[in-house]
Amino acid sequence: MKIRIVNTSQHEVPAYATVASAGMDLRANLSEPVVLKPLERSLVATGLFIELPVGYEAQIRPRSGLAFKKGVTVLNSPGTIDADYRGEVKVLLVNLSNENFTIENGERIAQMIIAAHEKVEWEQVETLEETVRGAGGFGHTGVK
Repeated sequence: MKIRIVNTSQHEVPAYATVASAGMDLRANLSEPVVLKPLERSLVATGLFIELPVGYEAQIRPRSGLAFKKGVTVLNSPGTIDADYRGEVKVLLVNLSNENFTIENGERIAQMIIAAHEKVEWEQVETLEETVRGAGGFGHTGVK
């Protein structure tokens, strides 16, 4: 699949790190470093603008290493970029650690996955089909 992209950053366009990678790393496009204090959030520019085909979305997800090692994650994970959005791709990061985190220009801050999605038509009914699970949720199966 080919997707049109405008890259106003000085960094390469996102690419897959391995042949089996699902996501492509997004890099911060900053004129100066940004310090995220504990529990602080920031909308981080990438310098990228994309044109997705209708029926697809770009999902913005945390990088597992950044989340595990530094406690920095994508706040609205996964973030969704719709096919009709033409603004800059930005990443909403939050620092969940107890220490300041400095975002440097070019740092890999999130990953982007391109995914197909369906459109639905609601069929309003009076009852739903029964299942073994029923209405159980939020831990109803226990912890072991």
